[in-house]
Amino acid sequence: MNELRAVFAALSDETRFDIVERLMKVGELPAGDLVTDAAISGPAISRHLKVLREAGLVGQRAEGTKRFYSVRPEALKTISDWTIDHRAFWEAGLDRIEAALAAEEDTWQT
Repeated sequence: MNELRAVFAALSDETRFDIVERLMKVGELPAGDLVTDAAISGPAISRHLKVLREAGLVGQRAEGTKRFYSVRPEALKTISDWTIDHRAFWEAGLDRIEAALAAEEDTWQT
């Protein structure tokens, strides 16, 4: 559960969420490309990447002097598994909303 909390905490920041989204869409990128695309400094991107690495969301590999980053699918699977585990809760909530709306509609029609 701590791993899941760390993942959600890391993704709660807009910049980190955007980095993960970009890496999911484009694939592996060097840190320099992430800096170029962001409206923040290189050191700030580095701090965000460190948080994402520590949460297990992104992996890093070195090639010469460049550092390449990519999303770790197993981290995203953690989110998916949690969502699936709680599916019954979400469905029951939606069923309750549907019943409440139907009851309200019945009151308006009478």
